Amino acid sequence: MRAFYSGHYVLPLPPGHRFPMSRYALLREGLERQQPQVRMFEAPRASDGELALAHTPEWIAAISDGSVSPQAMREIGFPWSEAMVERSRRSAGATIAACRAALAEGISANMAGGTHHASAGKGGGFCVFNDAAVAARLMQAERGRRGRIPLQVAVIDLDVHQGNGTASIFRDDPSVFTLSIHGQKNFPFRKEVSDLDMELPDGCGDADYLSALEIALDELERRFTPGLIIYLAGADPFERDRLGRLKLSFDGLEARDRRVFDFAWRRRIPLAFAMAGGYAADIAETVQVQLGTFRVGFEYWRRWQNAAP
Repeated sequence: MRAFYSGHYVLPLPPGHRFPMSRYALLREGLERQQPQVRMFEAPRASDGELALAHTPEWIAAISDGSVSPQAMREIGFPWSEAMVERSRRSAGATIAACRAALAEGISANMAGGTHHASAGKGGGFCVFNDAAVAARLMQAERGRRGRIPLQVAVIDLDVHQGNGTASIFRDDPSVFTLSIHGQKNFPFRKEVSDLDMELPDGCGDADYLSALEIALDELERRFTPGLIIYLAGADPFERDRLGRLKLSFDGLEARDRRVFDFAWRRRIPLAFAMAGGYAADIAETVQVQLGTFRVGFEYWRRWQNAAP
């Protein structure tokens, strides 16, 4: 299974910043140690033209040359730097590469990504460019159309925060189905409308979460027929996440992942996954959740390979 990383580009964050930048290096180390079968590649750099499939030229230019306003950077939560720009481009490039690999092999991964708070003309919540939106649009362009129908893409967003930027970008696009299961009272406090939103109360645990996921996947199947799934496998529904407010256990999160991968496998839908959020006080616990996602993903990747003619 191929996975793509952008960990060489580390943001120069001030001491005490709440974004856990070190988790990306820890994830890579954990995969090297525990899952050496996962082949890791440096992510390509998304071009202006690729980013423009989901973002305005003005936003791309302002971020790239540093003319973005201080207010806009405060909404993102990072100080501007050349490293931030490069990492953001490569985070989008990683999901592009993962989608191409998934369409060829069944399953692939971005070891970061899931930047779902970025909309067409602005960022927010640690998100600069929306990697899933850019990748979905580019895969549609590369795969062409069958008759009048473009590649149908489902974004299954199981980060604990609503994918408001993704919902905004695809609001009037019937070729992309946006599904978000998130905390009702959590960030963003002004939410967009996805094709399917399921809002969960604070303290929601494994059983209720998995029940909601079953309902959501059944509804997705009833309303849409994807040719590609982009899965945001956020680690932040975990019970000890600082920003999550839900109460999923390690076992519950593994069951969540297994349900999504199984949904795609049974319908032979290629799936690219991204790590999205994760803010446990003990970063090792966030990485443990992510390694679990990779473990399940690799299991289903092997099924794809064994089924190949």
